[in-house]
Amino acid sequence: LVDLVESGGASVQAGGSLTLSCAASGSWRYIGWFRQAPGKEREGVTAMYVGGTTYYYSSVKGRFTISRDNAKNMIYLQMNSLKPEDSGLYYCAAHTKSGDQGVLDANRYDYWGQGTQVTVSS
Repeated sequence: LVDLVESGGASVQAGGSLTLSCAASGSWRYIGWFRQAPGKEREGVTAMYVGGTTYYYSSVKGRFTISRDNAKNMIYLQMNSLKPEDSGLYYCAAHTKSGDQGVLDANRYDYWGQGTQVTVSS
């Protein structure tokens, strides 16, 4: 069982930065950040393998960074150079399944936080 609680969402201007936090209790194999804008499907933003390998959606590569603090059981999403299209409800999610396919596929993830809102204005 993995319990996830996100925080840090806010309203920012385009070009700004924001860091989201996820308190993650329990063991996971993959953990990631997903986002969902109104009227759109939930999409994978970034994921991390328990061994440390990271994966990024193409549109955020070079701007977003996922990291973790093992001592605090925290996962972070540092977001720089934010754009209006980055707006949405951001979720922290995790799974314990074997296999390494679909690391940014929301259907692979079993555990979800409640979400935190990010709004980027132009």
